[in-house]
Amino acid sequence: MAEHPTELPLFPLHTVLVPEAHLPLKVFEARYMDMIKDCIKTGEAFGVCLIEEGQEVGAPAVPAKVGTSARVLEWDMAELGILQIVVGGERRFRVAHAVAQRDGLLRAVVEWLPEATTQAPSAALADTLPLLEAVVADAGIKAIPQPHRFDDANWVGYRYTEILPIPMKAKQKLLELDDPLMRLTIIRQFLIQRGLLKPAG
Repeated sequence: MAEHPTELPLFPLHTVLVPEAHLPLKVFEARYMDMIKDCIKTGEAFGVCLIEEGQEVGAPAVPAKVGTSARVLEWDMAELGILQIVVGGERRFRVAHAVAQRDGLLRAVVEWLPEATTQAPSAALADTLPLLEAVVADAGIKAIPQPHRFDDANWVGYRYTEILPIPMKAKQKLLELDDPLMRLTIIRQFLIQRGLLKPAG
């Protein structure tokens, strides 16, 4: 069954959040401070979108059409007027319609995007796993929390999207892909081009 559209406040950023990633943020603008406080109080999610035009502060930015819902996992205000939070990425969505409030906060009607069912990386993509396993082990569970699902092409592709040093627009394209095997195929080609993976044969 198709889900009904949902309304979410948006937090446009110069970064891409993927499902199950943890992202630390520093919040100081009044509109986002109020939004985050409401989300902490209610436990509700908000949407993180890559900025296509504009800045994180000042006038409302133009967000990418596809983003990821996020929920506050940790928060602290050690310094007055600055809220330190860690958010967890949850589900991808497409912005159907967005409107700026008087305070500049964007609120959007979003449609949830389907995620593929769990499927193991194909034999042709299995050589991407040892490198990711090493990176995850080195980063630790605080950076890349468990469960670690190396048998799930979707999880593997999202973790590479999260950690690879590639332009944000490239990360956005990977986020937008519905096919996890296609996502991982593109990532594998990048790893080979950068000499991080040897081609088969």
